[in-house]
Amino acid sequence: MTTIALVDDDRNILTSVSIALESEGFEVDTYTDGASGLEALTANPPDLAVLDIKMPRMDGLELLRRLRQSSDLPVIFLTSKDDEIDELFGLKMGADDFIRKPFSQRLLVERIKAVLRRTQARAAGPEKEVNPARILERGNLLMDGERHACTWNGAPVVLTVTEFLILQALAQRPGVVKSRNALMDAAYDDHVYVDDRTIDSHIKRLRKKFKQVDDDFDMIETLYGVGYRFKDE
Repeated sequence: MTTIALVDDDRNILTSVSIALESEGFEVDTYTDGASGLEALTANPPDLAVLDIKMPRMDGLELLRRLRQSSDLPVIFLTSKDDEIDELFGLKMGADDFIRKPFSQRLLVERIKAVLRRTQARAAGPEKEVNPARILERGNLLMDGERHACTWNGAPVVLTVTEFLILQALAQRPGVVKSRNALMDAAYDDHVYVDDRTIDSHIKRLRKKFKQVDDDFDMIETLYGVGYRFKDE
């Protein structure tokens, strides 16, 4: 049985999310602070962890930082509406997704399923040989789909699964405008609903991550009211 760990100091959230996940057949372990969560997740890793950012004893960002020293456990953050900076730090450290409070139980369940499917698909892929067809080069951009690796001018850019898929969809056809719906289709399963603002947020974070390695990065263009495109140099 797939195990999901929930780490949040809000007991109401722990209870309601546990009920929703257990009804979908997941086994659920809950923890009310980051310190106890870290100890349990390290000793007995689940298949995926859902972490709140603001928690006593150890916040979610510190918990993720320590987890990433020895684990690539899939992680989804629960964040408040004013936690954008924390979201950026969390995604940079290797979180797979984030959901802002308040959220629907169905949305969280479907995001968890989507991250698990992508994680399992990567784990089932080739480990030693690189398929050249999965290497995408666009000028200074290099994307290795099988290793989920991305570099710009040779510098690594750490992307979440969703960010990688969105960038890949844009870079595959430079100059071609991709609507938000097209990018949703590329990054999410058909039955997972996300709104336009979610895609815009991912694009914003992609730009920030690339600007951290190149201040002049401007390859992702916005066509207002239409969508986004990767520049055709």
